[in-house]
Amino acid sequence: MKRKLAAAIVIAGMMVSVSACGGDDGDDSGKNAGPDGFKGQTLTVWAMDGSTPDQWVKDVTAAFEKKTGAKLKFETQKWDGIQQKITTALSESNPPDVLEVGNTQTPAYAATGGLADLSDLKKEIGADWTPSVSQSSVYDGKQYGAPWYFANRVVVYNKKIWAKAGLKDTPKTRDEFFKDLETIGKKTDAEPIYLPGQNWYFFDGLTIGQGADLVKKDGDKYVSNLGDPKVSKAMEIYKKYASYSKAPKDKDEATPQQAEVFAKGKTGAFIGMGWEAGTAVKANKAIEKDLGYFTIPGQTADKPEGVFLGGSNLAVAQGSKKQALAKEFLKIALSDQYEGELAKLNGVIPNKQALESNLKGNAVAEAAAPGAAVGGTTPLIPEWGAVENNPNPIKSYMTAVLNGKSPADAAKQVEGEINKRLAQQN
Repeated sequence: MKRKLAAAIVIAGMMVSVSACGGDDGDDSGKNAGPDGFKGQTLTVWAMDGSTPDQWVKDVTAAFEKKTGAKLKFETQKWDGIQQKITTALSESNPPDVLEVGNTQTPAYAATGGLADLSDLKKEIGADWTPSVSQSSVYDGKQYGAPWYFANRVVVYNKKIWAKAGLKDTPKTRDEFFKDLETIGKKTDAEPIYLPGQNWYFFDGLTIGQGADLVKKDGDKYVSNLGDPKVSKAMEIYKKYASYSKAPKDKDEATPQQAEVFAKGKTGAFIGMGWEAGTAVKANKAIEKDLGYFTIPGQTADKPEGVFLGGSNLAVAQGSKKQALAKEFLKIALSDQYEGELAKLNGVIPNKQALESNLKGNAVAEAAAPGAAVGGTTPLIPEWGAVENNPNPIKSYMTAVLNGKSPADAAKQVEGEINKRLAQQN
């Protein structure tokens, strides 16, 4: 999922890229921040390919070096194999000092003891972090990361088809959206919406909107909660959306790429990440003028639909000898000035709602932002990762419901496999 999020970020150039790992230029314990407080030290930051624009790196580096007297070294990391690379680095004696980690992966790294407790930093600078984006940094009641940037799904629609159907405005509630899709089906020859049967992260958003939990505690272990009525309700909503689509029930949004289907100009809308609009334009330049975006509507106009929030946290390695210096970096990088700058340059959701004004003029980001406050993630437990490994049993559940099984019966078919995966040793 993180790889998809990276594609959403449009940057002017690549980050500073160097090859060394965490430096060994001394322990900063007991040192004080200030122009000469950390002089002679170098802080190493691992950030993912595509996360930080050149201007942001330049500005943050200048501010950091001015405040601390230390040097800042960014190392760009590739997505392939990054989880294993981070796991290995955190177990070694000389890890990078600060790391960008996927939000849903943070609990697993914290569980290994590889991340430093940042609860004190949260008290100092995180009082107004948006709760929905901050929760992924918390494990076992402690703050092991700081929320950095996020993205979520929106409705990408074809304005030309919308107009042909006589629709003058975008829907503000789920029922209005269903009514609009019905109108498109009746008044045009377009497919109202393209929604394959296994768009799993959209479904996860619907479960968040229903207040559902995909797992529950059974004694000292986690087990599937797929049979819960709230999950069933979310699946029924998904099925309603899918009834307006001709997409295959046993495929996900990448098979075929839904944006390429949409690019043909014969589909009213699809639910996806903002970067997918770029995929559509690449496939058919002519469709660019017809693109529009709106927030996925919820049951009522005052609360958008729940969405899965993908994104990144910044964490400090427990094994870093520069804990105080790392926190000085976080205070600068996550300050309103530089968090806002990152949101503006990359069109990503910042960690505070007050900074969303930086998204003004970015149509995709403006459509995504309202959903972030009511968004969430997959279960924030280390055991969850195995559940999503292919073949994802929840995708099988979704297809079974769309093919006529009741949500309860479909859940029974896959819960044994989910429980087996939840019981795997990490």
